[in-house]
This record gives sequence, C-alpha cells and structure tokens, in this order.
Amino acid sequence: MAKMTDAERAALERLISHAMRDSGQSRRVADFLLAWWNPGQCGGFDITVTWGLDDEIVEDVVVVFGYAARNNHYPDTLGYGSQFEAIVRAWRPELVSEEGQ
Repeated sequence: MAKMTDAERAALERLISHAMRDSGQSRRVADFLLAWWNPGQCGGFDITVTWGLDDEIVEDVVVVFGYAARNNHYPDTLGYGSQFEAIVRAWRPELVSEEGQ
C-alpha cells in the first residue's frame, strides 16, 4: 500500500472534519467521501456537486481523489474506518439501521 503523503493525509482529515459538520457543504463532502468508501451502498458522486464547495475544500477533494485513483485503497484500509462509520451514521442513518437488523 502506498503511504499517504502528509499533504494527502491532511486533506483527507480536513474533509472528514467538514463531513462531520451540519451544513450543505458538509453533505457534499460526506457524499464524496462515502462514494469512495462504499459507492454501492452509499451512492456515487456527481462531480458538479463540487460547484457548491469553497475553493479550499475543492482543493482537498482533488488531492484525495488523486490519492484514491492512484493507489486503489479504501479509506478504512488507511486507518479511517471509525471516522467513515461516523459519517455513515450522520449522513446515511438508514444504512446503520439495516446493519443492526
């Protein structure tokens, strides 16, 4: 597995932080992250959604997308499983209910 650079890790952690807030931009960031983690259950990502993000957030999305595209790894394999589970609970609670049944 290719190690994340400090810049890639920082970008991912900023996006995770954004996704855990409660705003329109947070939802967009969560959608992006969850599309990477599990697109089959969490849905895909419409690139035009980035038009509603601040420039700094878009830059982080580009960095993380580049990492994911080049390295073929899911975020939980990078040690972010619990953070992504929290994003699912926040933005896709219906998936949490299905797992508990």
